[in-house]
Amino acid sequence: AVISLGGTVVSASIKIAGDDFDEALVRYMRKKHNLLIGERTAEDIKIKIGSAYKRPEPDYMDVRGRNLVTGLPKTVKVSSEETEEALKEPTLQIVEAIHGVLERTPPELAADIADRGIVLTGGGSLLRGLEELISERTGINTMTAEDPMTAVAIGTGKYVEFLGGYKDEI
Repeated sequence: AVISLGGTVVSASIKIAGDDFDEALVRYMRKKHNLLIGERTAEDIKIKIGSAYKRPEPDYMDVRGRNLVTGLPKTVKVSSEETEEALKEPTLQIVEAIHGVLERTPPELAADIADRGIVLTGGGSLLRGLEELISERTGINTMTAEDPMTAVAIGTGKYVEFLGGYKDEI
């Protein structure tokens, strides 16, 4: 969303969140490695080595699951480069939504965004490389909020307080 003077100017809503990243990792492990993993394991992969953008040095992690061919336990070494491939679809949906919002943003606000940058919030913003991916695709500096997990709730609370100040004037 583009927010200015306490109001939303342009916004888009997509149903992509951390769980979608986890599901993408589960699908990738099944398809690429014939390995069935649970959501908890997928989340662990996402947190430890998950990446939306190529890293200078790849990270690796041993992932345990069930071999879909034999039905037996199996361990596979997975790289952060593989997570980038696995997460490509949901991360590109985020980038496309941001691009769409920027296209509908009034020119004067677009100039402000170009100067000040894009701020990411929410748990999904903690995915390594997401800032870099968005910056590369939009050409706009992108950063994650100081406390991305609570930034939206704190901002909403401040907005409610702001509106409360006008209650007496009505």
